[in-house]
Amino acid sequence: MDKAGLNITFAGYPNNEPLVLLHGFLGDHHDWQTVITALSSRFFCIIPDLPGHGDSAHINISNPGFSDCCQLIDSALSALNIEHYHLLGYSLGGRLALHMAQRVPAKLLSLTLESCHPGLTSVDEQQQRWQNDSVWADRLALLPIRQFLDLWYQQGVFAGLSAQQRQQLIDKRAHNNPLSLANCYQATSLAKQQNLWTIPQQLNCECHYILGENDKKFSQLAQTWQQTGAPLKLHHIANAGHNVHLAQPQAFSQVVLAL
Repeated sequence: MDKAGLNITFAGYPNNEPLVLLHGFLGDHHDWQTVITALSSRFFCIIPDLPGHGDSAHINISNPGFSDCCQLIDSALSALNIEHYHLLGYSLGGRLALHMAQRVPAKLLSLTLESCHPGLTSVDEQQQRWQNDSVWADRLALLPIRQFLDLWYQQGVFAGLSAQQRQQLIDKRAHNNPLSLANCYQATSLAKQQNLWTIPQQLNCECHYILGENDKKFSQLAQTWQQTGAPLKLHHIANAGHNVHLAQPQAFSQVVLAL
């Protein structure tokens, strides 16, 4: 692992309770702009760019890379003397948040997951996912970034995006370095992730799951997860798909502020 520190952006007053926000794949700290004004009125927001993304694009991680990512995040927070914090993660950021909860459970004041997967439970699922992710990694390496992004946002999980929203995301992501993204993408593949379904039961803080009502896949996943006995509080946001904080920033902010 390249041990250079993560780029960190801040918003809000340092005397407020810390809230660490972890973006999803292809994102960076700018992804939280639609909600940061509201959230920073209540929290001291700490927003890292994950390895391979934004101003942390120079950081490569091992494969699997969950331990590397958690070490980088934990080191950054320790350097800031942040001992306890609320943790919020979207998609890939949510999966990393689960790994952080496993690694440093006593540091969490709350855990909030947005559209995130707790892990595949069978070898067949993991193998199939790895094959699929390998195809996407090859596309990252071979295709122009805009062509890759156009294909990426045609996936079913993004079906709720309008043509305008899809194009805006392509324009927003086109500056990324494809090889840096490919390193992070393969290293944090869902196929390489641990089974983290029981993490909420192991925590002494509240666990929340925010999902868009139009995201049928993750709505079903969240309900199944809750039915296994996980103490998750589900928050359904109307007129939103996979990326709730982008589609409905006001409703999303209200949920987080009410924690």
